[in-house]
Amino acid sequence: MKEAFVDGVLLDGRQDMVPQKDRVVLVEDGKITGIVDKEDKETYQDFQIIDLQGAYLMPGLVNLHVHLAGSGKPKKKPIDPVKSVKQITSSGLMRAVGHAMVANFAKTQLLSGTTTIRTVGGIADFDTRIRDEINAGKRIGPRILASGMAISVPGGHMAGSLAYIAHSAEEARDYVDVIAKDKPDLIKLMITGGVMDAEVVGEPGVLRMPPEYVKAACDRAHELGFQVAAHVESPKGVAVALENGVDSIEHGAKPDAHIAALFKEKGAFQVATLCPALPYGLFECQVSHATKEQKANGKVVFDGIIEMAKENLAQGVPVGLGTDTACPFVTQYDMWRELDFYGKYCGVSNAFALYTGTLLNATLAGVGDVTGSIEVGKCADMIVTKGNPLEDLSVLRHVELVVKDGVIYDHPQVKKIPEVEVEMDKFNRVK
Repeated sequence: MKEAFVDGVLLDGRQDMVPQKDRVVLVEDGKITGIVDKEDKETYQDFQIIDLQGAYLMPGLVNLHVHLAGSGKPKKKPIDPVKSVKQITSSGLMRAVGHAMVANFAKTQLLSGTTTIRTVGGIADFDTRIRDEINAGKRIGPRILASGMAISVPGGHMAGSLAYIAHSAEEARDYVDVIAKDKPDLIKLMITGGVMDAEVVGEPGVLRMPPEYVKAACDRAHELGFQVAAHVESPKGVAVALENGVDSIEHGAKPDAHIAALFKEKGAFQVATLCPALPYGLFECQVSHATKEQKANGKVVFDGIIEMAKENLAQGVPVGLGTDTACPFVTQYDMWRELDFYGKYCGVSNAFALYTGTLLNATLAGVGDVTGSIEVGKCADMIVTKGNPLEDLSVLRHVELVVKDGVIYDHPQVKKIPEVEVEMDKFNRVK
């Protein structure tokens, strides 16, 4: 298979990217083999011509924080995650149904323009199995970097649903070995509580996992060659995570001088997740279905993520982006919103947001040599939009073309949730 993408405006995904006209991207057997001048027609005379008709060609988006087991459709009453997971894993038939559901959500990610995802807590071994099925060509979906089940503690975040429950440092270490049997790409820890399980208004992210548990799990993960990502939503939790070996802080909290120094000392990075905190913190309660206490705590988390991202940017610490799908109002198709919120609330340019959501995210995930930019030798993971995302990131919500490993999905369609579209659009910069 040889394809030449012509008459498009190229945005290559690099930090210094500028629109490039009259460039032709050549793809052979799923890899980018050349980027040539349009006039150099002899180099692509035997290629299938893909005429982009003046549209914008860029790398596929990379989402660093996904939970595949949910749509993001808001519910008036919170569900019991432990009960739900027990039900979906209760029999062979139910597991098959659950597996198919998760696979479909993965397909939605791809067809919306996200060609690589990093899952950070899933049901049983669903994520790694679906990753392997996609790699084997048995399913349609994005490149998946999967953590499988996470590790939590009694009363901890997602304990007993998307996370094993460790009762000691030794058990936390042992669960790394249990997870490793499913051949994950990283390990996920649930170190603090979250907005929904906060005990006191103004104090979300209570430290749940003792430091010695964190160290034991991180030490074992690193021995096995895995990075460790951690759910953290308080300054104390961030400090404990970084002091004991965590590689990425998922979400974040208001930083101080000690935390800023730790990020640099440890070589860690932050994955900002503005999409899930915004509905809790900024929506009216009758819309979000949150209590007043949850709204107050949601605002603390939202502001903390922003403050940490700004401080990390100022200090040269890498900040990646993820949506935390499938929290309420956070769908499997809306990665573009995270890029837009990054620009709106953290003050970065559209170009820097697009670079973050492509090449930087891929690099932080450990696959920057494989995907994330349009460069010779990389996988042909690309998307096409009619408008210029450097001027308006909301053009990313409607992709004309998705290309994954050279396979083209023309005018892909995903089923959208009207309530989410209406409410989230009030906060995104939509032209």
